[in-house]
Amino acid sequence: MIIAIDGPAASGKGTLAKKLAAHYRLRHLDTGLLYRAVAKSLLDAGHAPADEARAVAAAGAIDPAGFDENALKRYEVGEAASVVSAMPGVRAALFNFQQEFAAVPPGAVLDGRDIGTVICPNAEVKIFVTASPEIRAGRRASELRGRGESVDEADVLTDILRRDERDRSRSAAPLKQAPDAHLLDTTSLNIEAAFQAAVRLVESR
Repeated sequence: MIIAIDGPAASGKGTLAKKLAAHYRLRHLDTGLLYRAVAKSLLDAGHAPADEARAVAAAGAIDPAGFDENALKRYEVGEAASVVSAMPGVRAALFNFQQEFAAVPPGAVLDGRDIGTVICPNAEVKIFVTASPEIRAGRRASELRGRGESVDEADVLTDILRRDERDRSRSAAPLKQAPDAHLLDTTSLNIEAAFQAAVRLVESR
């Protein structure tokens, strides 16, 4: 069984995907970390995130086994990841890895922005997770503060709106709800309520 979880930044899709994977004893892949790893490799080497040639090369060399999730989830890495993820060459370089991960029995839960539309269009369950921009900004600000970063929530909201626009308007695999995906709005739901709602959607399939 493949469960595809898509949605914009800070919608809660990652937390939801982890809980579903544990519940159904499936492997989990946060595909956003792949793009963050590409971005971090460029930043660490002193290159601009907009350098597509170097970004594509980095995408072909990443090793998920060595990911430091805390480092990858830093604010500046997320901003750079939003840039590299819009590059068709980077997305193409990571395409096979994601598909192969999902294909290993007994299945997996993948979360990202194009799982149900591009990576796993035949997934048995597709859920598109969303929430209001203000709620998402509050969640992301709290997450970053929990990691010891100093952030302004208004700035986070501005960045989230900019990322939403970039994700939805890019030519390669834009963020959109698959026609057969269930919509799950988590604006007024806590983690447990969102998880229970997601389980009901999975079980309905």
